[in-house]
Amino acid sequence: MNIFKKTTLTVLISLLVIGNVYADKIKIGTEGAYPPWNSKDASGALIGFEVELAEVLCKNMGHECTIIEQDWDGMIPALQGKKFDAIMAGMSITEERKKVISFSQGYADEVASLAVMKGSSLEGMKTPAGISLSKRNSDAKKALKTIKGALAGKTVCTQVGTIHQNLLQSGDVGVVKVRVYKTQDEVNLDLTSGRCDVALAAAVAFTDYAEKSGKPVVLVGPTLSGGVLGNGVGVGIRQADTKLMKAFNKAIDKARKDGDISRIATKWFGFDASM
Repeated sequence: MNIFKKTTLTVLISLLVIGNVYADKIKIGTEGAYPPWNSKDASGALIGFEVELAEVLCKNMGHECTIIEQDWDGMIPALQGKKFDAIMAGMSITEERKKVISFSQGYADEVASLAVMKGSSLEGMKTPAGISLSKRNSDAKKALKTIKGALAGKTVCTQVGTIHQNLLQSGDVGVVKVRVYKTQDEVNLDLTSGRCDVALAAAVAFTDYAEKSGKPVVLVGPTLSGGVLGNGVGVGIRQADTKLMKAFNKAIDKARKDGDISRIATKWFGFDASM
């Protein structure tokens, strides 16, 4: 092989290695069962804030994308097993998850809340409107003490493998009886049927369910963020895929600058949840 051919082959191989994450469609995993972040319509098509945002981000990156439905509890293993290249599934950025995958910059805030059925004794819980678990100031300590007392002896329902389960098992709200479910829909159904005294999830997940179902689900206590609840929601990516990470970060920057994240968040959440 002459020097010219050898050099040309080397360059081609290098380009293939550098561009391998862009060679095919970018595959994005989502749950399809966590409205309004991601869900399905009556025909079974994936819809929601993240589905629409994914389309914008892929356009900004100049690549075609395929969105793949994946059960929540297998989301990170499926990413690591290369079933898809990225996660957009209401996944909060936490230190624990960062041990096994990487995250883009955050694209939306997610605050958590307790929810009960109207008429519950927990409706009278008096706390500040919102607290950060990252700031253990006097308001946070008082609110956690109030929540601890309110949840004593109660059955608290939440989705398995979530930041909300982590909080309930962290000791911050005392020792509580936790019942876990595969999906948020199952949490909602058992809350309304009385199998749960109270439930914990993203505040918007409960307000969306109450609006669509007409069920008298109400938020109680403060909205919660920070600490074990993480630092916003981002795109989950394999740690080795640094080029894809940079591409998503650049796409998120553009979507934020263009107002796309604010527009899509307001459409699905009813308020601007962009970071």
